[in-house]
Amino acid sequence: MVKRKLPRKFNLPFGSGLITEEISIENPHWEPTVQYMEFKEGHAKGLKALRFCVYGNKSFMRNVPLIIGNGDVRRLKKEIRSSNKIKKFLKRLVT
Repeated sequence: MVKRKLPRKFNLPFGSGLITEEISIENPHWEPTVQYMEFKEGHAKGLKALRFCVYGNKSFMRNVPLIIGNGDVRRLKKEIRSSNKIKKFLKRLVT
């Protein structure tokens, strides 16, 4: 997993804020990533959300769908277990 500085700012057309938690795994083609986002300004102020995204091999976010293969599940699960906010948010999806 590539360690990026946290928290770090993000800006979207409907609001801006901080990425306060992030997990990712590396595979030969891309870096599947889950980010916990806390909106501080704009129309989405107060919203807490998850972004599922993909980083390329040069550490830039790619505008492509997140694809997680069978071989990635175990490693991604391990990273989710080590997170706090992301794990809690995902639990609400399945319980």
